[in-house]
Amino acid sequence: MHIIGAGGHSKVVLDIIDSNNTLVTGIWDENVSIGEISGKKILGTLKDFISLRSDKYIIAIGNNEIRKKIASQLPDSIVNAIHYTSSISPSSKVGIGTVIMPNASVNAFSILGKHVIINTNASVDHDCKIHDFAHISPQVGLGGGVEIGEGTHIGIGACIIQNITIGKWATIGAGTVVLKNVPDYAVVVGNPGKIIKYNEK
Repeated sequence: MHIIGAGGHSKVVLDIIDSNNTLVTGIWDENVSIGEISGKKILGTLKDFISLRSDKYIIAIGNNEIRKKIASQLPDSIVNAIHYTSSISPSSKVGIGTVIMPNASVNAFSILGKHVIINTNASVDHDCKIHDFAHISPQVGLGGGVEIGEGTHIGIGACIIQNITIGKWATIGAGTVVLKNVPDYAVVVGNPGKIIKYNEK
Protein backbone atom coordinates (compact mmCIF):
# COMPACT_ATOMS: atom_id res chain seq x y z
CA MET A 1 0.00 0.00 0.00
CA HIS A 2 1.18 3.53 -0.81
CA ILE A 3 0.68 6.59 1.42
CA ILE A 4 0.08 10.00 -0.14
CA GLY A 5 1.22 12.73 2.27
CA ALA A 6 3.98 12.96 4.85
CA GLY A 7 2.57 15.29 7.52
CA GLY A 8 1.29 14.60 11.01
CA HIS A 9 -1.86 12.85 9.80
CA SER A 10 0.21 10.43 7.75
CA LYS A 11 2.10 9.33 10.85
CA VAL A 12 -1.14 8.07 12.39
CA VAL A 13 -2.20 6.43 9.13
CA LEU A 14 1.17 4.71 8.93
CA ASP A 15 0.68 3.36 12.47
CA ILE A 16 -2.72 1.97 11.43
CA ILE A 17 -1.26 0.23 8.40
CA ASP A 18 1.63 -1.18 10.44
CA SER A 19 -0.80 -2.43 13.12
CA ASN A 20 -2.63 -4.39 10.43
CA ASN A 21 0.65 -5.97 9.27
CA THR A 22 0.25 -4.42 5.82
CA LEU A 23 3.38 -3.54 3.88
CA VAL A 24 3.88 0.13 3.03
CA THR A 25 5.49 0.16 -0.40
CA GLY A 26 6.00 3.90 -0.71
CA ILE A 27 5.34 7.36 0.74
CA TRP A 28 4.82 10.30 -1.62
CA ASP A 29 4.75 14.03 -0.86
CA GLU A 30 5.37 17.33 -2.65
CA ASN A 31 8.00 18.14 -0.03
CA VAL A 32 10.51 15.35 -0.67
CA SER A 33 13.05 17.21 1.51
CA ILE A 34 11.23 15.75 4.55
CA GLY A 35 13.21 12.64 3.69
CA GLU A 36 11.29 10.05 5.69
CA ILE A 37 8.60 9.47 8.29
CA SER A 38 8.84 6.71 10.88
CA GLY A 39 11.80 5.25 9.05
CA LYS A 40 9.96 5.06 5.72
CA LYS A 41 11.59 6.99 2.89
CA ILE A 42 9.65 9.47 0.75
CA LEU A 43 10.03 8.14 -2.79
CA GLY A 44 8.86 11.16 -4.76
CA THR A 45 6.14 13.68 -5.48
CA LEU A 46 2.46 13.18 -6.34
CA LYS A 47 3.34 13.49 -10.02
CA ASP A 48 5.81 10.63 -9.61
CA PHE A 49 3.12 8.51 -7.94
CA ILE A 50 0.52 9.29 -10.61
CA SER A 51 2.85 7.77 -13.20
CA LEU A 52 2.62 4.43 -11.35
CA ARG A 53 -1.18 4.24 -11.82
CA SER A 54 -1.50 2.25 -8.59
CA ASP A 55 -4.93 1.76 -7.03
CA LYS A 56 -3.57 0.62 -3.66
CA TYR A 57 -3.11 3.86 -1.77
CA ILE A 58 -4.43 6.00 1.08
CA ILE A 59 -4.43 9.80 0.95
CA ALA A 60 -3.11 10.64 4.41
CA ILE A 61 -3.94 14.34 4.36
CA GLY A 62 -6.39 15.82 6.85
CA ASN A 63 -7.41 18.82 4.73
CA ASN A 64 -10.62 17.82 2.95
CA GLU A 65 -10.18 20.09 -0.08
CA ILE A 66 -6.63 18.90 -0.75
CA ARG A 67 -7.66 15.26 -0.26
CA LYS A 68 -10.43 15.66 -2.85
CA LYS A 69 -8.13 17.42 -5.32
CA ILE A 70 -5.55 14.64 -5.07
CA ALA A 71 -8.17 11.89 -5.36
CA SER A 72 -9.47 13.47 -8.58
CA GLN A 73 -6.06 12.89 -10.17
CA LEU A 74 -5.81 9.21 -9.26
CA PRO A 75 -7.59 5.95 -10.05
CA ASP A 76 -10.07 4.91 -7.35
CA SER A 77 -8.32 3.46 -4.32
CA ILE A 78 -9.36 -0.11 -3.56
CA VAL A 79 -8.14 -0.03 0.04
CA ASN A 80 -8.98 1.52 3.41
CA ALA A 81 -6.93 2.03 6.57
CA ILE A 82 -8.94 0.76 9.53
CA HIS A 83 -7.36 0.36 12.98
CA TYR A 84 -7.98 -3.02 14.61
CA THR A 85 -9.29 -1.38 17.81
CA SER A 86 -12.12 0.38 15.98
CA SER A 87 -15.63 -1.07 16.07
CA ILE A 88 -17.59 -1.19 12.82
CA SER A 89 -21.02 -2.78 12.61
CA PRO A 90 -21.25 -5.51 9.96
CA SER A 91 -24.43 -3.79 8.71
CA SER A 92 -22.54 -0.55 7.99
CA LYS A 93 -20.79 0.31 4.72
CA VAL A 94 -17.36 1.93 4.37
CA GLY A 95 -16.30 3.64 1.14
CA ILE A 96 -12.92 3.26 -0.52
CA GLY A 97 -9.94 5.28 0.66
CA THR A 98 -11.49 5.83 4.09
CA VAL A 99 -9.45 6.00 7.30
CA ILE A 100 -10.88 4.84 10.63
CA MET A 101 -8.60 5.51 13.59
CA PRO A 102 -8.08 3.82 16.98
CA ASN A 103 -11.13 3.25 19.19
CA ALA A 104 -13.59 4.84 16.78
CA SER A 105 -17.10 3.35 16.59
CA VAL A 106 -19.38 3.09 13.58
CA ASN A 107 -22.73 1.63 14.58
CA ALA A 108 -25.50 -0.23 12.77
CA PHE A 109 -26.58 0.71 9.24
CA SER A 110 -24.32 3.73 8.93
CA ILE A 111 -22.81 4.61 5.55
CA LEU A 112 -19.39 6.20 5.07
CA GLY A 113 -18.44 7.64 1.68
CA LYS A 114 -15.10 7.71 -0.11
CA HIS A 115 -11.98 9.18 1.52
CA VAL A 116 -13.74 9.89 4.81
CA ILE A 117 -11.76 10.28 8.05
CA ILE A 118 -13.22 8.94 11.30
CA ASN A 119 -10.68 10.08 13.85
CA THR A 120 -9.58 8.69 17.21
CA ASN A 121 -12.39 7.90 19.71
CA ALA A 122 -15.11 9.33 17.46
CA SER A 123 -18.57 7.79 17.78
CA VAL A 124 -20.90 7.43 14.81
CA ASP A 125 -24.27 6.08 15.94
CA HIS A 126 -26.83 4.06 13.98
CA ASP A 127 -28.15 5.09 10.57
CA CYS A 128 -25.70 7.94 10.03
CA LYS A 129 -24.61 8.94 6.53
CA ILE A 130 -21.24 10.61 6.06
CA HIS A 131 -20.52 11.78 2.53
CA ASP A 132 -17.22 11.75 0.61
CA PHE A 133 -14.20 13.66 1.95
CA ALA A 134 -15.78 14.53 5.30
CA HIS A 135 -13.57 14.57 8.40
CA ILE A 136 -14.93 13.58 11.82
CA SER A 137 -12.33 14.70 14.39
CA PRO A 138 -11.29 13.00 17.65
CA GLN A 139 -13.92 12.64 20.39
CA VAL A 140 -16.83 13.70 18.15
CA GLY A 141 -20.23 12.21 18.99
CA LEU A 142 -22.85 11.80 16.26
CA GLY A 143 -26.35 10.76 17.35
CA GLY A 144 -28.41 8.32 15.33
CA GLY A 145 -29.60 9.35 11.90
CA VAL A 146 -27.14 12.23 11.44
CA GLU A 147 -26.13 13.14 7.88
CA ILE A 148 -22.84 14.93 7.17
CA GLY A 149 -22.35 16.53 3.74
CA GLU A 150 -19.37 16.20 1.40
CA GLY A 151 -16.17 17.82 2.60
CA THR A 152 -17.55 18.94 5.95
CA HIS A 153 -15.20 19.12 8.93
CA ILE A 154 -16.54 18.32 12.40
CA GLY A 155 -14.11 19.70 15.00
CA ILE A 156 -12.68 17.95 18.05
CA GLY A 157 -15.23 17.05 20.72
CA ALA A 158 -18.29 18.36 18.87
CA CYS A 159 -21.66 16.78 19.62
CA ILE A 160 -24.41 16.43 17.01
CA ILE A 161 -27.83 15.34 18.32
CA GLN A 162 -29.87 12.71 16.51
CA ASN A 163 -31.49 13.23 13.09
CA ILE A 164 -29.54 16.40 12.27
CA THR A 165 -28.45 17.17 8.70
CA ILE A 166 -25.25 19.15 8.16
CA GLY A 167 -24.65 20.41 4.63
CA LYS A 168 -21.60 20.11 2.39
CA TRP A 169 -18.30 21.88 3.02
CA ALA A 170 -19.48 23.19 6.38
CA THR A 171 -17.27 23.60 9.45
CA ILE A 172 -18.36 22.69 12.97
CA GLY A 173 -16.00 24.15 15.57
CA ALA A 174 -14.34 22.19 18.34
CA GLY A 175 -16.69 21.49 21.25
CA THR A 176 -19.75 22.77 19.40
CA VAL A 177 -23.17 21.33 20.27
CA VAL A 178 -25.36 21.14 17.17
CA LEU A 179 -29.09 21.11 17.92
CA LYS A 180 -30.53 22.04 14.50
CA ASN A 181 -29.77 21.51 10.83
CA VAL A 182 -26.78 23.31 9.31
CA PRO A 183 -26.79 24.65 5.71
CA ASP A 184 -24.05 24.14 3.13
CA TYR A 185 -20.78 26.05 3.75
CA ALA A 186 -21.85 27.32 7.19
CA VAL A 187 -19.34 27.75 10.03
CA VAL A 188 -20.96 26.87 13.36
CA VAL A 189 -19.50 27.32 16.85
CA GLY A 190 -20.67 27.35 20.46
CA ASN A 191 -23.17 25.68 22.77
CA PRO A 192 -25.73 25.74 21.36
CA GLY A 193 -24.12 26.03 17.94
CA LYS A 194 -24.68 29.22 15.97
CA ILE A 195 -23.69 30.18 12.45
CA ILE A 196 -20.95 32.85 12.53
CA LYS A 197 -20.07 32.97 8.82
CA TYR A 198 -19.92 30.92 5.62
CA ASN A 199 -16.98 29.22 3.93
CA GLU A 200 -16.18 30.30 0.39
CA LYS A 201 -17.88 28.21 -2.27
